[in-house]
Amino acid sequence: MDAGYACRPGFLPPYRGVRYHLTEFSNRNNPTNARELFNLQHSSKRVTIERAFGAFKGRFCILDNKPFHPYRTQVKLVLACAILHNWILSFGFDEVVPVESDFRGEEADDTLAAPTAHNESHENTAWAATRDAIA
Repeated sequence: MDAGYACRPGFLPPYRGVRYHLTEFSNRNNPTNARELFNLQHSSKRVTIERAFGAFKGRFCILDNKPFHPYRTQVKLVLACAILHNWILSFGFDEVVPVESDFRGEEADDTLAAPTAHNESHENTAWAATRDAIA
């Protein structure tokens, strides 16, 4: 579960020690406070995202392999696959878009820049406050 991670810039984990999984909620067992409601919504969104990545991995085999590309390239690959996936859903397959098994492109050299050092403690506290405001 994501609750093992701390609040960080760009990442809001569920609350620890609070019901989280969809199966823990039912018609008679609704959320009783803001933190449970946040965790319920978090879990629901996580399931949706996992299904979307399952669809991507089924359509684009490159996403189902162990990544060997630099992080920035991995981000670009996911974005490119999302764009192609949406186009295929809208317009269908086209002779302009090659079948993945026929595509043999050379990967550009892409290095990941080192993250800059910020006051992480302050940022993490700010993100925890953001999570509380959302809840």
